[in-house]
Amino acid sequence: MMSIGLLIIRLVVGLTFAAHGAQKMFGWFKGPGLKGFAGWLESINVKPPLLNAFLAALFEIVAGLLFAAGVWMWLAAALITITMLVAISRVHGKNGYIQPNGYEYNLHLIAVSIGIAMVGPGQYVLF
Repeated sequence: MMSIGLLIIRLVVGLTFAAHGAQKMFGWFKGPGLKGFAGWLESINVKPPLLNAFLAALFEIVAGLLFAAGVWMWLAAALITITMLVAISRVHGKNGYIQPNGYEYNLHLIAVSIGIAMVGPGQYVLF
């Protein structure tokens, strides 16, 4: 049962994280696409905006897919953590915890990714 629980957590968290990256990279799921995301990053003084947009979207897609698959969990957790720490420091941190646009969601993703990486992905992994 524990492995099924870990699989459910990995699939939901990982695929959701990858989908957020796909919004940023490709404009899927009503997302802004790379140019739109880069424009938003430029509006909050992130330089260079296009490179940072590409890296953020790539980290989210790769980390999410690795996490869902249950492979290279420490890399997946590291990418999720780095991405969320940047989001907290640049966007959500100033809004506080459990406030509109606050950083609680980012913190949850960090905790889940590191926690699962520490206990392992369970027996149901891609390879």
